[in-house]
Amino acid sequence: MPKLKTKSGAKKRFRLTGTGKVVAAQAGKRHGMRKRSQTMIRNARGTTTLCESDARIIKRNFLVNS
Repeated sequence: MPKLKTKSGAKKRFRLTGTGKVVAAQAGKRHGMRKRSQTMIRNARGTTTLCESDARIIKRNFLVNS
């Protein structure tokens, strides 16, 4: 059997914490900031942990060696 490789795009977008949670950048900050409220822009700074159902998909399908 060949080795399973981690998806290259997933390596750039997601990280695993020490407890196994998946960390990703906040969504909705690429363009169109004028139409977003200041509260939304402020709250979308930095990173966030994915919910359990999304994290399970990412770990199972994309971060196979993590």
